[in-house]
Amino acid sequence: MTRVVIIEDNPDLAVGLRRTLEFEGYDVALAETGLRGLDEARTPGTDLVLLDLMLPEMDGFKILRELRRGGSRVPVLVLTARSDESDVVMCFDSGADDYVTKPFSTVELLARVRALLRRGASDGNGSVPTQRHFAFGDVQVDAESRTVERGGVPVQLTPKEFDLLLALLRREGAVASRADLLEEVWQYANTDILTRTVDMHMAELRRKLEGDASNPAHLLTVRKAGYRLQP
Repeated sequence: MTRVVIIEDNPDLAVGLRRTLEFEGYDVALAETGLRGLDEARTPGTDLVLLDLMLPEMDGFKILRELRRGGSRVPVLVLTARSDESDVVMCFDSGADDYVTKPFSTVELLARVRALLRRGASDGNGSVPTQRHFAFGDVQVDAESRTVERGGVPVQLTPKEFDLLLALLRREGAVASRADLLEEVWQYANTDILTRTVDMHMAELRRKLEGDASNPAHLLTVRKAGYRLQP
């Protein structure tokens, strides 16, 4: 049975989430503090973590960093009332896979949960792309080792930032819509759900890989169409 860990200190919300997920057939564990949540998230067999940011003992950002530092690739969906761009960027930089802003609908939450579980189940099982090495500007990308260098200096990308970059590189300059990228990179079956996830990740890629993030030369926006990578 799929195991989901909920780390949330609001008891009403936590119990409601547990009932919703158990009704969908998931095995659910609850944790009301950061330290207990980190232990639960590290438990073998955990398939997904729903993580609040503001927690007693240890906040959600530190939980994320501890998980990723320890090598865990368990998908993490952040539940947050903090919708400021800086907070969202910090979530992704700390290792989050996606986020939803409170209050959220049950339909949206379950769609995100299913998408992240599909991604987690397929990790490591996809086909290896024919092309291993890519380059644009002063950026070098190795798809097999999942490493990036800019001007010969290693650049640290989050797993989702790297997946998004590869999705654009493989299109060889063709436009990718937000819906296409949500489906390919995040495995969203319902791409009608409104989310700024793609836009936030693109902003971070530009910050890390472009000379001028406000006037990008390679990671381009195509108005009303999506994004493309100009080699």
